[in-house]
Amino acid sequence: MSYSTNTTIEALARELRGARRVLVTTHQKPDGDAMGSVLAVVRACEAVGVAAEGWVVDPCEGNLRAFEGPTKVTHVDPRAPRLPEGEFDLAVVVDTGAWTQLEVLAPWLRAMHSRVIGLDHHARGDEVAARRVVDVSCGSCTALLVELVQAMGVELRAGADDLGRHSIAEAIYMGLATDTGWFRFPNARAKEFVLAAHMLIAGVDKNAMYQQLEQSSRAERMLLQARALSSLEFVVAGRALGGGEIAIMRLRASDFTETGALLEETSGLVNEPMEVASVRASVLVVEDTAAGVVKLSFRSKPAGEDGRFVDVNELAARFGGGGHVHAAGAKRKASLDAVVDEVRATICA
Repeated sequence: MSYSTNTTIEALARELRGARRVLVTTHQKPDGDAMGSVLAVVRACEAVGVAAEGWVVDPCEGNLRAFEGPTKVTHVDPRAPRLPEGEFDLAVVVDTGAWTQLEVLAPWLRAMHSRVIGLDHHARGDEVAARRVVDVSCGSCTALLVELVQAMGVELRAGADDLGRHSIAEAIYMGLATDTGWFRFPNARAKEFVLAAHMLIAGVDKNAMYQQLEQSSRAERMLLQARALSSLEFVVAGRALGGGEIAIMRLRASDFTETGALLEETSGLVNEPMEVASVRASVLVVEDTAAGVVKLSFRSKPAGEDGRFVDVNELAARFGGGGHVHAAGAKRKASLDAVVDEVRATICA
């Protein structure tokens, strides 16, 4: 079966409203859209009297955790994982449908399969959820969740404290803003700006959010960025990718040890080489010895005047991963140098 919608938002909303206890999860190492999606669904369930909790497999940036507030979120250490206990009526998987991104909770989700529902905006996925809505036209998964929240009959301001924080709208905006690169990426179209405006009307403080997410990094992250940039190489793409230059950077385990940076602090580093005019796409290859894998992040620029662009979703698929046309990821069980050589050869082919 293809990875596509097999139910309706309204049907999923009815299931959630009729549940007593719900678990919401997303892909390991959540980004702003993944965390925002978890928080939005949990808060929507709470607003209709359904007990709900988020389960997030770390690493997770502290900048993102700052938005949890009173929302119940369990963080799972992948090096010493534990599975949910007790009875859940439903499990909700958001912002992914790929088993490779859900490895830690996969045994529990497989046992729950008939009670797993999914909401996603990626083009590739597996049979993780028995019932799902997949909409690749959404600029973020949280954009899709606006429809779910409305179908549940919940206000976007739900969950807000006296300062307007920790609302559903805040969670929605966090996913929308970060997945569109603060409305710079090609997936920031007119409808995404309209949606963002509705979130601001609902009380979201965009300036405070930007400062928390983008201007609160540790000094160690800057040192790690310097390491990544020092490894930068430019590779001329072959005919299959339409020529032009693609940037490759690498980070070894020693780079984290020597700088004191954390694995989650690699977020956004892959975008740095795309400041160069001749670069059409960028790849960051990271050694994660704790997980025993090498992680790859892919990014590409929108089509130029010639109409050409690098489809990194397709490129990531060659490494067993996937994502979006301009943003994707993958994992490989091999040495860092071997993976870099494979990336270089794939690009040059």
